[in-house]
Amino acid sequence: MYRWIRQLLCSSLFVAAGLSHTAQATTELKPFRALYESRLDIGMPLQVDAVRELRQQADGHWLLTSTADAGIAGVTESTRFRVDSNRVVPHTYQYHRKVLGKTRDAILSFDWTNARVTNDVEDKPWHMDIPPGTLDKLAYQIQLRLDLPGGQRKLLYAVADGGTLKEYAFEVLGRETVSTPAGDFSAIKVQRDRGEDADRETYIWFAPELDYMIVKLWQIESDGKEVQLLLKKLEAL
Repeated sequence: MYRWIRQLLCSSLFVAAGLSHTAQATTELKPFRALYESRLDIGMPLQVDAVRELRQQADGHWLLTSTADAGIAGVTESTRFRVDSNRVVPHTYQYHRKVLGKTRDAILSFDWTNARVTNDVEDKPWHMDIPPGTLDKLAYQIQLRLDLPGGQRKLLYAVADGGTLKEYAFEVLGRETVSTPAGDFSAIKVQRDRGEDADRETYIWFAPELDYMIVKLWQIESDGKEVQLLLKKLEAL
């Protein structure tokens, strides 16, 4: 059961940040708080709410925080970033996980002058060279939201993830109407492209009427069990 709780928390934290923008080059970010409810098929009911908040700091950077808590397990992530010509530029990414009293912490610090990122996991820092445009595991989600209005069918991002540089690929499948506790939305359906031999499937629905806010996420695990997230409440801050 604990493996499924971790899967749920990771899926909860996939939900992207709230951004307001158009297909043009300029982008306006608006502070917000979004609440998502989960539905998890593990043979027993398990309810986890994921909360996202986006706020602007005094120096002009933005701070996105994401929290999911199941009581015996919880995950908190944050990314501090700026937006330059509609491109997300991450500064610092932080991760904290607790499961049955055990914790894990990680901090990624981006040094764009020297084109490298410092990974500090459990107080053991080390460095990795990165190409321009590299994102973290929250920042790429923001960039995905920014790129969708441009009409691309396939999207690819370089992400500093787990001490390595990975490629995250997505494919736009079309429009569908989805029902959530926050209402019904005409949404753009996007699939995470994990390759032909992948044992998991992930689908995300973005609502243009909410400035491409994610309103639904559905993930199918290798054993056929499902994780689903639905938008429950959205507030402007």
